[in-house]
Amino acid sequence: MKKHIFLALFIITFCFAQKTTVYCIGDSTMANKKDPERNPEHGWAQVLQPCFNDNVVVVNKAVNGRSTKSFINEKRWDSIYKKLKKGDFVFIQFGHNDEKIEDSTRYTNPHTAYRYNLIRFVTETRAKGATPVLLTSIARRNFNDKGVLVPTHGDYPLETRLVAQEYKVPFIDLEYYTELLEQSYGPEKSKQLHLHFKAGENGYYDKDKADDTHLSLKGATAIAQIVINQIKFLEEPSVEKLKKQIK
Repeated sequence: MKKHIFLALFIITFCFAQKTTVYCIGDSTMANKKDPERNPEHGWAQVLQPCFNDNVVVVNKAVNGRSTKSFINEKRWDSIYKKLKKGDFVFIQFGHNDEKIEDSTRYTNPHTAYRYNLIRFVTETRAKGATPVLLTSIARRNFNDKGVLVPTHGDYPLETRLVAQEYKVPFIDLEYYTELLEQSYGPEKSKQLHLHFKAGENGYYDKDKADDTHLSLKGATAIAQIVINQIKFLEEPSVEKLKKQIK
């Protein structure tokens, strides 16, 4: 009997150990939102788990309002670093809040602090035998009166691209692909990807809502699918294991 119990425990432990953890670190465009059954706002990593089979566990550690600086200073990165194990992945998407030049707790110079914070995430992830994946920030719905989608992220996406290139990190240019997404919907229909409601239209909001940064379930799901599609195109050997777990 003891042998059977030991064997069962061994199998359970082995199966659990085989699971791949995908940690997601970033800001509100990625983060889990409270009361998801009622709340129309969703982060794209919040809806990522169903894209993978049961061998992958998505642990979404993205938090509203965080920049690379505040994420590190609040010890959020340390808490993830301690748990990282060989074979895990870390999806890294910052920039929206690093831009907050009026806030000393969040702002980073894109060419110095932001760059070196990304490098820290990359090198420390690799030190644990895990794989970093860098992503640029998602585009805001920011059409001008001519219907042109105007970028809002300055040099932060550029520095993400440069770090990915210099350190040979798997990279998804999410800014570019979400620009294409916004443009495919156009200035008016792209509101569906975000949070646009008149007062009383949605029970979650008692006033008019016009948010062109954060995502509706439709927008979050579309972006999660973009991420999955781009993982399939990555040629780095380090992501082959993850590709095989996509549904």
